[in-house]
Amino acid sequence: MSAHISNVRPAADQVLVDIVDYVTQYQITSKVAYDTARNCLIDTLGCGLEALEYPACKKLLGPVVPGTVVPNGAKIPGTQFQLDPVQAAFNIGAMIRWLDFNDTWLAAEWGHPSDNLGGILATADWLSRTAVAAGKKPLTMKAVLTGMIKAHEIQGCIALENSFNKVGLDHVILVKVASTAVVAEMMGLSRDEILNAVSLAWVDGQSLRTYRHAPNTGSRKSWAAGDATSRAVRLALMAKTGEMGYPSVLTAKTWGFYDVSFKGQPFKFQRPYGSYVMENVLFKISFPAEFHSQTAVEAAMTLHGKLAGAGKTAADIKKITIRTHEACIRIIDKKGPLNNPADRDHCIQYMVAVPLIHGRLVASDYEDKVAADPRIDILRDKIVCVEDTAYTADYHDPAKRSIANALTVEFNDGTRLDEVAVEYPIGHARRRTDGIPLLVEKFKINLARQFPTKQQQAILAVSLNQAALEAMSVNEYVDMYVI
Repeated sequence: MSAHISNVRPAADQVLVDIVDYVTQYQITSKVAYDTARNCLIDTLGCGLEALEYPACKKLLGPVVPGTVVPNGAKIPGTQFQLDPVQAAFNIGAMIRWLDFNDTWLAAEWGHPSDNLGGILATADWLSRTAVAAGKKPLTMKAVLTGMIKAHEIQGCIALENSFNKVGLDHVILVKVASTAVVAEMMGLSRDEILNAVSLAWVDGQSLRTYRHAPNTGSRKSWAAGDATSRAVRLALMAKTGEMGYPSVLTAKTWGFYDVSFKGQPFKFQRPYGSYVMENVLFKISFPAEFHSQTAVEAAMTLHGKLAGAGKTAADIKKITIRTHEACIRIIDKKGPLNNPADRDHCIQYMVAVPLIHGRLVASDYEDKVAADPRIDILRDKIVCVEDTAYTADYHDPAKRSIANALTVEFNDGTRLDEVAVEYPIGHARRRTDGIPLLVEKFKINLARQFPTKQQQAILAVSLNQAALEAMSVNEYVDMYVI
C-alpha cells in the first residue's frame, strides 16, 4: 500500500524566497561593488570582442533563422546582429565565455559570474529600445551594474558552500538561476512571478560536466553559459505570461532537486546576500587560462626568465613539481593526448609548458598550430602535481581565498632552480591596485581588435567614467559597440 502524499501546495522553499527578496528589496550601497562592476563590465565585453577573432565562436552567433532582424531587439556588441532577447543572451553569453578569459569565483563550486551579463545586457537593451519606441524612458547602465552585482551575489553565495561538480553537475546551473531572478525583476515581474521563474530554473534538467573533463572535453564548455543565461531569459518571459511555478522544487521528497540531484542534502549558506561577491571577484587579467592555474602560469613566466639567466632551456629540464591545492588537481591535472583548444586550456601541464618554452600564454596558444610543437608534450610529461593541504585550506578560507601554486624546476645535470610560489593572482581583490590598470589595458587592446580609433575613444571616455557610464541609457551604450 502506498504512503499517503499530501496534495496541499506548500509555501515556497526558503532558498527561493531569499533569492527573490534579495533581487526585489535589497539596495546596493557599496561604492566598491559599483566600481568593481564597471570594471567587470568592460572586461567582460572585451573578452567577447576578442572571441570574435575565432571562427569557432562566430559560427554560433546570429539569429536562429538566418536573416532574421527583430525590431527593437537587443544588439550584439562587435556585430550587426539585432535579435530577440533570448537569442541575444545566447550570443553575448557565448562570446563572453569563449576564451575562458572573463572573471572567476572559486569556492566549493567554481564559476564565472560575469556569464550572467549575457542575459542582463540583452534584456536591458531590449527593454530600453522597446521603451524608447513607445516614448518612455530607457533603463540606464546603472541598472545593468546593479543586475550584475546581484547576479554575482546569487551565484557566488550559493557556490560558497555547495559543490555541484561533486554530483556531476556543471556550474552553469547557477548562471541560469541567478540570471533568471535578475532579468525577471528587470522585466517588472511581480514577486510571485519571479518566484515561479526561479523555481522553473531549478526544475530544468541541468548540464552535466561531461564536456569539461577527459575524455570528452570539448567546445560546449565555451557556450554552456550562453545557453544557461539565454534559458533564464526564456523562463522569465514564460513566468511573465502567468506560467505557474513549483514552490517546493528543491525540498519535495523523491522528486525535488535535493533528492534527485544533490544526494538528499539541502543547500548550506555561509552568508546572507549583499555585495560580497562582486567586491571580491577574481579577474583574469594576464592569461586566458582556467583560474586554478593562473598563479602557476605567473610562476612559469618568472621561471622562463630564470631559465635564460641560468643558460638553460626547456630541453634541460628533468622534472617540474607543482605544489598546489586539491581543486586544481581535481579539475586540470591532466595526462595523455589533448584533442582541442578546450582540452588544452583545462590542462595545467599545458598551461605551464607553453610559458616555460615561449615566455607567453595567449589565446592562440591553445590552437592546433602551437600545440603541434613536440616540445610541449615532452615537457608536459615531466610535470607532476602534488597537493599542499595548507594551500587547500587557504583556498577555502573566506578571509584568504587564495589560489596558490608553487613550481620547482629540476635539471638533467642535478641542479635546480629555487621554488617560485604565487599565492594570489594579479586579478585577486588583494592585488586590485596592481591589477586594474592592467585590466584597462586589456580592454583597450580588445577594443582595438574590432573598432576604429574614434569609436574606441568614445567607448573609453564613457566606460572609464563611473558617473557617466551609470547615467547613460543602455541602448545608447550598446550602440557604441555596433560595427
